Amino acid sequence: MKVSAVQGARVVVTGAGGGIGAALARGFAAKGARVVVNDLDAAKATAVAEDIGADAVAVPGDASAVVERARDALGGTVDIYCANAGLGSAGDAFADDDIWASAWDVNVMAHVRASRILLPDWLERGEGRFVSTVSAAGLLTMIGAAPYSVTKHGALAYAEWLSLTYRHRGLKVHAICPQGVRTDMLTAAGSAGDLVLAPTAIEPEDVADALFDAMDEDRFLVLPHAEVAGYYQARSADPDRWLTGMNQIQQKWEGAGR
Repeated sequence: MKVSAVQGARVVVTGAGGGIGAALARGFAAKGARVVVNDLDAAKATAVAEDIGADAVAVPGDASAVVERARDALGGTVDIYCANAGLGSAGDAFADDDIWASAWDVNVMAHVRASRILLPDWLERGEGRFVSTVSAAGLLTMIGAAPYSVTKHGALAYAEWLSLTYRHRGLKVHAICPQGVRTDMLTAAGSAGDLVLAPTAIEPEDVADALFDAMDEDRFLVLPHAEVAGYYQARSADPDRWLTGMNQIQQKWEGAGR
């Protein structure tokens, strides 16, 4: 990405105590941005910010309630907001309501709450950038993870809505949709992740690089795994064939004892 696109920008990255979020925070700082490192785990947020150095400050806490404190830490303005915090909630149709509610709150409503605060200033200025870490599960789906898949579809839908509603007023929106990434979330995905995601897993830094390329090109969809574009097209062109193929993966997973 062109350094000028973020040089001096004020950036917030939620869920930045590790994984993709930490890679994003480090990447933005390396290109001259001032970065707020947010994570629910204060020690992790502080460690990443200290590792980055003078261009970063830790603002720990719930991603749903961090925007105003993060904006204050950046001197009153946010130029780029990365809604990266997420829950990789597993479970099927019988998952408890509280699991569904938590996934919805973190994976979707945290994005809504952040945009409510950020949009008035961005629309007045005629510029702003909202980055949503969605997942390929939001474009496709993921076996064994109904709450995660459904809420990631919701995150993608909200990012699309923001873009189509406000792009003529200067808002740029990017939806990051990777498959497997070597993070704690991939480890937590268990045998389903081992089957579907691990074979083509990439590093968090690869995801950050893909975002920077998309920002340079003003491109909405960020696909660190290029093959996801083909899967997405196949899903749209022939949903029944695609669902049959996914069901075969489901059966393979069940046959392996999950």
